[in-house]
Amino acid sequence: MKRKEYLQWCKDRAMEYANVNDLSQAVASMASDMKKSPDTDSPLLSFLVFDGMTSAQKGDKQAVIRWIQGFN
Repeated sequence: MKRKEYLQWCKDRAMEYANVNDLSQAVASMASDMKKSPDTDSPLLSFLVFDGMTSAQKGDKQAVIRWIQGFN
């Protein structure tokens, strides 16, 4: 699977959780799936997850969705 397709798969899976308001799981899913591929893994991912989890803990669904969709 090409990087672009894999990244979209990660986003789609994370959005399934976001759509049912399981925001922490949405962030965890995105991070976990991205770490599974050398094409999407990054040492910076841990720092980015902090931002996503902060939004999830606040219950800010729109911020979590922006966080998920913001990966390129």
